Amino acid sequence: MKFRTACQIFLLIVFVGYMFIWVMLPTKTYKNSWTPELNKKLNSTYFREQGANLVLFSFPLMLIAALGCVYLHLQKKSNSKSSKSHYGTLRRPAMVMAPLGIVNAVELTFAAMFVALMIWSFANYLYISFGHLHMHTEGEKVSEAKFRSVSLRLGYIGHICWAFLFFPVTRGSSILPLFGLTSESSFKYHIWLGHISNFLFALHSVGFIIYWWSMTNQMYLMLEWSATYLSNVAGVIAFVLLLVMWATSLDRVRRKMFELFFYAHHLYTLIVFFYMFHVGVAYLCMILPGIFLFLLDRYLRFLQSRKRSRLLSSRLLPNRTMELTFAKNPGLSYTATSTLFLHVPSVCRLQWHPFTVISSSDLETDKLSIAIKCQGSWTQKLYKQLSSSSDHLEASTEGPYGPASSHFLSRESLVMISGGSGISPFISIIREIIHKGRESNEKVPKIVLVAAFKNTTDLTMLDLLLPLFDNSLDLSKLELQIETYITQEHERPLEDATSRIETKMFKPYPADSPISDVLGANNWLWLGTIIASSFVMFLLLLAFITRYHIYPVEKRGENYHYSYKILWDIFLACACIFVATSAVFMWQRRRIPAEGKQIQNVDLPTSTMSPSSWLSVSDREVESLPQQSLVQSTKVHFGSRPDLKRILFDCKESEVGVLVCGPKSMRHEVAKICASGLAKNLHFESISFNW
Repeated sequence: MKFRTACQIFLLIVFVGYMFIWVMLPTKTYKNSWTPELNKKLNSTYFREQGANLVLFSFPLMLIAALGCVYLHLQKKSNSKSSKSHYGTLRRPAMVMAPLGIVNAVELTFAAMFVALMIWSFANYLYISFGHLHMHTEGEKVSEAKFRSVSLRLGYIGHICWAFLFFPVTRGSSILPLFGLTSESSFKYHIWLGHISNFLFALHSVGFIIYWWSMTNQMYLMLEWSATYLSNVAGVIAFVLLLVMWATSLDRVRRKMFELFFYAHHLYTLIVFFYMFHVGVAYLCMILPGIFLFLLDRYLRFLQSRKRSRLLSSRLLPNRTMELTFAKNPGLSYTATSTLFLHVPSVCRLQWHPFTVISSSDLETDKLSIAIKCQGSWTQKLYKQLSSSSDHLEASTEGPYGPASSHFLSRESLVMISGGSGISPFISIIREIIHKGRESNEKVPKIVLVAAFKNTTDLTMLDLLLPLFDNSLDLSKLELQIETYITQEHERPLEDATSRIETKMFKPYPADSPISDVLGANNWLWLGTIIASSFVMFLLLLAFITRYHIYPVEKRGENYHYSYKILWDIFLACACIFVATSAVFMWQRRRIPAEGKQIQNVDLPTSTMSPSSWLSVSDREVESLPQQSLVQSTKVHFGSRPDLKRILFDCKESEVGVLVCGPKSMRHEVAKICASGLAKNLHFESISFNW
């Protein structure tokens, strides 16, 4: 415990020091006093102009990423999944407004600090620049030189955004959990940073076009690829591609034409590639950690996705919701509200889609289930295939990804509010609490599940609350109240014989294997090993290439092509990531075949059709005692919507966790109630999967 606390304090000190360097970077003190000394001590013959920035901007975050893995490993080993969060009070919504959505106190504080950093940096850059204006052409006016300076510094501020842009989309990040974040919950930060940087780069680019075209008549410079300095044409190419990706990532376009957004977003590889040539090696070191860790994570995901996952069964509900159950390695552990990425080649060979994990890794040790709602062309094609007579479906998976701990399980009471398929993450929470109540003597939270559905067929989503393969669960410790609201029907409908749940089993194939952690049981330790070894390898090889290949050329007074230095950095980073990650992956892979063969020999029941029983407790014998217990805990309200304020204010327990997942309007309404301050015992948590 003491070591974890010391590690946490040390990581915090390193991060504060790293941010302090960003604050000092645009100042006169840094430029006139620090830079000469830093260059003298750090820009050696081994690293040349990259030395200072490697130490100040690359090394601290890579150190945090590596040591963060050790901290997360110790946390995983020493505390339970339901440990209390240190950020509970600060998660209370501080602001609910479009287009930012729900912003809590921590997010608002960091956003304000980041905006302050950008304003501070821009003001200081201009202050120093205007004090020592450099005229780039003969007869250039002061106003023109200032205009150029402003355009250039706008690019500098956009570069700050890029230093943090890739961390939120690094799914297996060891940095995000240190701040109580996951890739899913911090996805909005990537969107914010992307829009801000794109806007700044647009101003930067348009400014230089105006400067070269109408002020200095030097438009030819826009197409210059210099051998001694930055490449302007590389910046033009990156900006044009960026405009395409930006336009297709706007919310309206993304929702209406997801496939266009999906494929256009893969332009990021070319954008990053050409952007590096435009900023040069010294400035590349400032954004290197985010790109390095993203590439490492992306390669790990590629290695995991090459395996075919073994699909055990599917449950098709009358409301066109699907439950897919996969075999999993018993050693794979994950938390409630996790997500799994699914790829089905027979539906689309390129697309991967995230879905909510509804199983509990403790309750179902060798199985993992996800819920999928038919909402687009991809899911409709999948539903059609599952409805066919095929006895095998080829699928690959990535993940699961989720929070480091389920802190809300430590609350005295949980109120879970859902709309439609938003009930999915709460299924995993309920299953986790069922296990917790069965395996330990500690008191489990009281659960109030408020579920709003459009039609009675959606009630069959409640059938997913219990696992398909276990009918012997003890629910005696589970204090559960389910309030369901059917908003578009005003009375109980007549029994519909077609409202049946189809359960389908799939045959095992030798090529299929259970879902397992890509790096094995001690995944955080192995990830830390990969991060540390690959970065150290990168530094050693870069030092060798610079000292014995680049430096001798420059020492003779000859020019070493500036772009070749960028190519060396790109090649060495990719090569080191490939070697270190592949070595660890191959080491871990040796145990997988035996585990997969063991699970493939499980006998499964045949496919069945069964009725849903949420409206007919008295008319039909319920299949199992746990199912009967859940049905009796359920109350169905027709033609009304939940009175969320009354439901929340009626909760009198000292600590009430409030979780909401559903439409934006529902999430915002609950957030405003919790932010009102009228009930101090409400602790808000929003779950959103708006990719």
